[in-house]
Amino acid sequence: MIQIVVLVAGFVPLVYGSVLLVDGSSSLAKRFNIPSIVVGLTIVAFGTSSPELFVNTVAAIQNRSEIVFGNIVGSNIFNVLVIGGIAAIIVPLSVKTSTTWIEVPLSVLSAILVFVVANDRLIDGRADSVISRVDGIVMILFFLVFISYNAHLLRTGTTDESIEIKDRNTSVCIGMIGIGLVLLVVGGQIIVRSASVLAAAFGVPERIIALTVVAMGTSLPELATSVTAAIKRNVDIAIGNIVGSNIFNAFFIFGTSAIIRPVTVPSGANIDLLMNVIASLALFVFIFTGRGRKIERWEGVVFVSAFLGYTAYLFTS
Repeated sequence: MIQIVVLVAGFVPLVYGSVLLVDGSSSLAKRFNIPSIVVGLTIVAFGTSSPELFVNTVAAIQNRSEIVFGNIVGSNIFNVLVIGGIAAIIVPLSVKTSTTWIEVPLSVLSAILVFVVANDRLIDGRADSVISRVDGIVMILFFLVFISYNAHLLRTGTTDESIEIKDRNTSVCIGMIGIGLVLLVVGGQIIVRSASVLAAAFGVPERIIALTVVAMGTSLPELATSVTAAIKRNVDIAIGNIVGSNIFNAFFIFGTSAIIRPVTVPSGANIDLLMNVIASLALFVFIFTGRGRKIERWEGVVFVSAFLGYTAYLFTS
């Protein structure tokens, strides 16, 4: 029980640290007259995924491959099925043309790429599957393509998304950024250590703990952002945050983790990899099942139900 409390408590500095990092960085950018759209596509996108980044960095350094793997794959499944599902239940999610044909397919590609690089056993017949440093570099290159796409959006002005940024003095901004980074590091270390202890205590693989508890906790910023956006009927941000986070997680965070230390893929992981691909494909297919390009409420219910079934399978298989 103590370790459960410690694990949950670890999410407090992790999430609060990401909020401070986003707010401080955004305010600092505003003082230097950086357009809010640039802030939204870079600082906010990075900030909502910073919990996954810091947890995975700590786990990679400590050679906790199951946590590295489970946190990213679990977060991406959670983003689509739970966050996307809840957002769609609140309000049907209209999807823009660029999101439909570029961002969502890129998210599907990221899921397929992770499946391929994590399947040395299946593809090459090797004894173990390892996401190597070379695989990590390939992921980073794909991430650079995504960044280039965002830069193109900025140049052409084809997006009208903006964020509200508070005006703060420079010293306050720097202080917020510094405190936010410290909290992220502390929270990441607490979560990795507690997850490992819990897995050993209950005889549950670290992969399962990472796929569920850790992944849900590190996805709290995305959950808050997308649900708030859905309530405000800002569906572009609601769906864009989910897709962008998945791309960032798979290409940048997974790639960075593999470069720090090659990731040994845990046994039984193909069900998780397949679920990640299926969830991404379902998001793309569901856009076209109704009238117009929308994720309808009933599809949101399907997403959430699928996640509950998948989670039940993990703990009963």
